[in-house]
Amino acid sequence: MKKFIFALSLFASCVSFSQIKVIETTPVVRLGAINQNDMFVQHEGDKYTFTYKNIEKDEEITTRSFSFKDLNNDFNNLYDIIFEGFLSQPLQDIKLELPNEFVWLHFSKNLDRVYVQFMCKNKTNEVTGVSKSFTLDQITKLFQK
Repeated sequence: MKKFIFALSLFASCVSFSQIKVIETTPVVRLGAINQNDMFVQHEGDKYTFTYKNIEKDEEITTRSFSFKDLNNDFNNLYDIIFEGFLSQPLQDIKLELPNEFVWLHFSKNLDRVYVQFMCKNKTNEVTGVSKSFTLDQITKLFQK
């Protein structure tokens, strides 16, 4: 009986002082992508994260990202803003303020094709980044429209 009580107390102490704790997480879903990893969108709960290859410095191959919560259908509103930017004449840059970043949508025209680049600046540490230029078809693929 003493051995049984000892074994039971030993087992109970091992369970109560466990170092591993399971934390519930929200799944991350990759929505759309341009080329392999030039730019892609991930969705986690109500948060959307856009990750892109930074072409600002040729000697460094880095990725940058910007994110926001989809509070008032902001994900679809961003697509609509970009889509309208492709149609505007003359082409004008659009500056967006997100919770942690400023994002400029830089529109340009080359050989009768319109392109958009994402230029980002973090509000706190002022890290900047510039994406490659994308066409409307690529943006539509990115947003899965």
